Amino acid sequence: MQLPSGVVVGAVASGLAAIAGTSVLIFSTLRRTGDRRRAHLLLASGVVLATLTAVTGLVGIIGMAGHWSHHQHQRMTLATVVAVGLAASGLVLCAGLLRLPGVARTRSAALRLVLDGLVIGAALWFVGWVLAAEPTRLLGDWTPRACPAILLASATAAGAIGLTFVVGVRSPRPRRELVLIGSGVTLVGLAGLGLAVGICQAGPVVALTGAAVLPVGFLLIFLGGRTTERAGEVDADLIRNGTGYAFLPMLAMAVSAMYHLLRMGDFTVLGIVSGSVEGFALVARQSLALRDVRAYARRLAEREAHFRELAHTDPLTGLANRRGLLRALQQGSASAAPCVLLGLDLDGFKNVNDLHGHDVGDAVLAEVAQRLRLNLRPGDLAARLGGDEFAVLMWARPPEAQRVAERLLGILGRPYDHPAGRIFVSVSVGVAAQSSAPEVETLLRNADLALRYAKQRGKNRVERYDVAYDHLLRRRTTLEHEMRGAIERNELHLVFQPVVAVPSVRPVGAEALLRWYHPELGSVRPDEFIPLAEECGMIAPLGSWVLHQACHQLSIWLADGHDVWLSVNVSPRELHAPEYVVQVAEALRAHRVPPQRLVLEVTEHAVATDLDELIRRLAALRATGVRIALDDFGAGYSSLGQLRKLPIDILKIDHSLVAEQEPIRPPGEGERRVFAPMVDVVMRLGHQLGLEVIAEGVTNPLELAAVVEAGCRFGQGQLFGWGVPAEHLEAMLDAATSPGARAVPAPRNRSAQNLGSVDSSHEMRQA
Repeated sequence: MQLPSGVVVGAVASGLAAIAGTSVLIFSTLRRTGDRRRAHLLLASGVVLATLTAVTGLVGIIGMAGHWSHHQHQRMTLATVVAVGLAASGLVLCAGLLRLPGVARTRSAALRLVLDGLVIGAALWFVGWVLAAEPTRLLGDWTPRACPAILLASATAAGAIGLTFVVGVRSPRPRRELVLIGSGVTLVGLAGLGLAVGICQAGPVVALTGAAVLPVGFLLIFLGGRTTERAGEVDADLIRNGTGYAFLPMLAMAVSAMYHLLRMGDFTVLGIVSGSVEGFALVARQSLALRDVRAYARRLAEREAHFRELAHTDPLTGLANRRGLLRALQQGSASAAPCVLLGLDLDGFKNVNDLHGHDVGDAVLAEVAQRLRLNLRPGDLAARLGGDEFAVLMWARPPEAQRVAERLLGILGRPYDHPAGRIFVSVSVGVAAQSSAPEVETLLRNADLALRYAKQRGKNRVERYDVAYDHLLRRRTTLEHEMRGAIERNELHLVFQPVVAVPSVRPVGAEALLRWYHPELGSVRPDEFIPLAEECGMIAPLGSWVLHQACHQLSIWLADGHDVWLSVNVSPRELHAPEYVVQVAEALRAHRVPPQRLVLEVTEHAVATDLDELIRRLAALRATGVRIALDDFGAGYSSLGQLRKLPIDILKIDHSLVAEQEPIRPPGEGERRVFAPMVDVVMRLGHQLGLEVIAEGVTNPLELAAVVEAGCRFGQGQLFGWGVPAEHLEAMLDAATSPGARAVPAPRNRSAQNLGSVDSSHEMRQA
């Protein structure tokens, strides 16, 4: 049989195109990197092998063209060589397809894709066999014979189609690269089938037509390899996909097998083999899926344990967090082993963050955690509860835990070296034993209570829990609750402690003092409820009530003709409130009180805050006409320089200075006298600054004599009377009939403009 010249020219052109495409693909592969380069090397190797096989087949076909029918044995051998070569190239191309980036991240995923493609390919081959075999013979005379080359080539083509279908369907967009390369691999498989059929049975025209399909497949592979888009991740996840993909191929095989039996066909070895391949592929796929599910469940359990541990771990320090501590306490409570909980809190840690920044603060916290780890016994648990609060759970008895707490006090109090400088912080520790709290929550609460009292009692100390703390906490909670309605229930009242001129002991003024009598709690001490009011935010309404009540009582005394002044204590919180100056002015106007008759007392401890802000606030108050007194001078932190800057009118000497007395016996006198040296110094200082001075806390005649000896003209204290109701002080004012009894403490130079006109000021200066 003579081949047409066009067929020969087409075959040669196809071979040349295949060789050219192979060269271009190999050249472009060398420019790739990483996984894409390895995949393209496999694709190029498959193309080279397919080209060599096709050229071998073309040479054999052309050589046997003149005596085609006489070379049956040679044709079968050539068909086998071509089928084996193209099957091998198909396997290499499929391997290259699977190695493309994004197709299969693991070998297990690649194996699942291969088995899925085999399931579809086996079903496709079985349906084709039913349609082409007896008795259907859908292709008639073109039905292929049972040639081994045809069987191998058809199996290769079916497998390539199945794998391409699986990869193409499961890949998300963009999928151009995968689709082009997969289509090229499929065409290579179909070309091999065409060559095998042509050589074995149909003739050289069919064989050459199959060979002509090869360059088209190579072109698609080349175009897919040239694309620059990133392939999407193939969805090979066994949990989401399941096994629904296998139902359609199995249904096709079942329907085709039933059709074959109805047409009186029988199953040969080929049909049984294809069905077995389908079944074994499904079994292998499910076995692999089961193994992957188990591995997935194991990884899930490990991750769950990891995240559970993270949920019980502080991310900054690596210590246990509050959940981890609670878990350890609950596990320990079941064992009934004695345990002690230490609550630790860094003193002044906020200053570290404010001065050096939170990064330095975090470094200090990490160093604290490291010191805790290195100084605890095996089995003890350190935890960070939040912020600068830590805890240590010890499986020990209270005496041993107390010793550990004392040691930690020194270890955590050592300086912390940092590039910004050495940082010093102390620590307060609260100790609570499990014997005092059988429940976990109660143990945590007891440790927190002990820590709170360690803070209140000076910090940098260890405090053991005492049951009295519970009573104090309950009383504090009750007081805070009852205080919020004390004004509305008329439980508050004022008493007035007189300020007298000495040595005549004539009342010239008074200090308004707040008292609280509760129908159930009884009399509540001011040193108990005033600090509580400052902490819970009740000091502002209490201070406003005191201011108005004091101004109201002062207006009554002035209306009755008493030349008297009244002082009111002001807390630092009130003083720094922007609206306080307006409140004072409104109270004076509402009760028609001359401003110079009202004295606002500021404790010396307030000077330790923001001095510049304090000066601005006091100056604004003095602008309203009221006078300012610095209370408890000598017990706080004010210096001479600060005293010169403060806009004040009166200096009240603290009792601690008044009580410092020394005996003296002047020459030529037989009477023994006493004097207070610090009072004398403060008196001289006050007079130099133009301030009036009042001695507080005068409790006995010796202290009075010392005050008089120092030249102080006004005193206040137990010797002259405690806080008394308004009518009692009014009786004292009525009893003072001498003109000097109506005197008021008038400042000297610096504050004379704020005093107003007082009838007896000149007489008081002469006293």
